[in-house]
Amino acid sequence: ALGSTSLKTLALKTPAHWKWESENPVHKDVFDLGTAIHSIVLERDESNIVEVDADSWRTKEARTAKEQAHKDGRVPLLTKDLELARAIDRSIMAHPLASRMLTGHKAEQSVFWEEDGLMLKCRPDALNLGLIADLKSIITADPNTFGKTAADLGYFMSAAHYQDGMETITGERMPFLFILAEKSAPYPPAVVELDEEALEYGRRMNARAKRIYRRCLETGEYPGYPETGRISLPGWAINRMDDLLLETEPAHV
Repeated sequence: ALGSTSLKTLALKTPAHWKWESENPVHKDVFDLGTAIHSIVLERDESNIVEVDADSWRTKEARTAKEQAHKDGRVPLLTKDLELARAIDRSIMAHPLASRMLTGHKAEQSVFWEEDGLMLKCRPDALNLGLIADLKSIITADPNTFGKTAADLGYFMSAAHYQDGMETITGERMPFLFILAEKSAPYPPAVVELDEEALEYGRRMNARAKRIYRRCLETGEYPGYPETGRISLPGWAINRMDDLLLETEPAHV
């Protein structure tokens, strides 16, 4: 089944990227921190976390402990990162709306549905109060910058995908809220919601991804970037150079 990550890759990158990533999964240390934050905040559970008492992963002992934890299906965290996850949890649970959404909720339940022959899936972080909540650990939780983040990382597509999936299953269009967890002190969280225009673009881009995927299934081909002709400089660069040139070029008589 296709999830939102696959749809974003198909729509915003290329089928070649999607095929490679699906066949060659990559694990990064930052994924472990995100998993741990989800476990602590969403499930109130640290039992799957292995604390590694080291300042970094550079020592042989730390690397060995990390490898063993992964082999055991557990999440290794440096002590400083475990303390970070706990601090984020305390801050979120002190937020009036976020704490309500994450109390008595259903956490990380997978949902599957079919759409015109395609199997699709989503895994809401939390369902509660008639809302879908998605927890994001993020550099800054400033709502004024989240629009750019949502565009760059395809969060507008994820929100639309989750909304549509839950509506297919329940018959109800649920609001989709992001709980933003800032990863530096004092860890101020924010709860934000994308507007209808953003969600509509998300639906259109998701539809684009599905069209691309169906074409790949039909042809057995997963192309990369399309051929193109001449490339223009972006408008902002041209405007900047025009301003600079006006300062130095001689005036025409």
